[in-house]
Amino acid sequence: MEDSQDSNRFDRVLGLRHLTASGVGVIIGAGIYVLLGPATQASGSLVWASFLVAGLLSAITAFSYMELASMFPSAGSEHEFARQVFPRWVSFSTGWAMTLALIVAASTVSLGFARYLQIFVDVDVRFGALMMLVTVSFIAISGMKRASWLIIALSSIQVGGLLLVIILGADHVGDVNLLQGKGLSGVIAGSALIFFAFIGFDEVITLSEETIDAHRTVPRALLLSLAISTVLYVLVAIVSVSVLGPERLSLSNQPLTDVVRDAVGGGAVNFVAVIALVTTFNTTLLVVTAASRMMYGMASKGDLPSWFSTLRNHQSPRNSVLVSLCLSNALLLVGDIHQLAASTDALIYLMFVMVNIIVIVLRVQRPDETRPFRIPGDIGRVPVLPILGLFVTLVMASQLEIRSVVLAAGLTAIGPVLFLVVRMGYGKQRTE
Repeated sequence: MEDSQDSNRFDRVLGLRHLTASGVGVIIGAGIYVLLGPATQASGSLVWASFLVAGLLSAITAFSYMELASMFPSAGSEHEFARQVFPRWVSFSTGWAMTLALIVAASTVSLGFARYLQIFVDVDVRFGALMMLVTVSFIAISGMKRASWLIIALSSIQVGGLLLVIILGADHVGDVNLLQGKGLSGVIAGSALIFFAFIGFDEVITLSEETIDAHRTVPRALLLSLAISTVLYVLVAIVSVSVLGPERLSLSNQPLTDVVRDAVGGGAVNFVAVIALVTTFNTTLLVVTAASRMMYGMASKGDLPSWFSTLRNHQSPRNSVLVSLCLSNALLLVGDIHQLAASTDALIYLMFVMVNIIVIVLRVQRPDETRPFRIPGDIGRVPVLPILGLFVTLVMASQLEIRSVVLAAGLTAIGPVLFLVVRMGYGKQRTE
């Protein structure tokens, strides 16, 4: 039995730079390309402050993730955290909701990749998305030892593209009064929009079981990736509003393209399209990887059939990757999945609420348990930041469309039903 368990354990091959690159790669997704214009409509020249506030608000919940990841570094991340506090059906539903959110995200981002690909190649959007999903799944199956270097390379290109935008527009800084916007209310409204651009930092935790000294490395990588992404976002926002001005920027559908066009001329579309291709490819690779690790984590704890936890040469849960691929491709056939994609934001907010609650409950129920990373600032046994994180998450969630919240609630409610099906179909579950 021990040999069997050892055969289903990952090789620990990832270090701090690998995890940080993964975090930056998944955070810096399409958000900066899509949300910069609408956020500027809300906050005007203070849009850079909206990015800063959104980054700080994200960091509040990130601290909760850091404490839990240091205590329970697991590929199942949120599923494992919930398992420490809640009944089994709740932890299963948590893992189900997070897996679903990741798979929907993979389909959505792959469609974005295909649309940018059409600038260079005449290809059907769904076929292009399918080919990209197959490619990233093949890379994911090869294992993180190889994929991690590709992720570092792609993340470097992502960061390099944004740095080039910053450099090209730096001469214009000072042309616009960056302190004259729409006031504090505008900054907060812009932050509510931009908060979506930071979602994804938690996916780093799904690589915990492949990380060297995960108890310490994962929290550091979470903080570093969030800090790097926030600095880049703020600098891009400063440059963009300086080059285009708040009115033009607020009306732009392709703000970074317009910034680069002003700086270098007609090649801007192709330049931004290449960076966007790299960004969407890297994000999809990381999301598919995270989804497969979540399924692996659930299976390793007996909440899914052991078939999902079978590893290929200690490197990749091949079966879980293939299931992620099949489900993501199936969603491509649905047609318009924008409403389903919007519901994933609500699912992520649910995860944020759960994680903050879990930190508080564990502090009260298990105060003496070892915490390699501990959130500073307590009132008695209760940490302050998770309470603040709960409040912030609920405020930001209030900006969601009611249809997205209802759909997310319905999808989450499927979890307990699936839990019963799994229990009846596979008999008594394994316990640790």
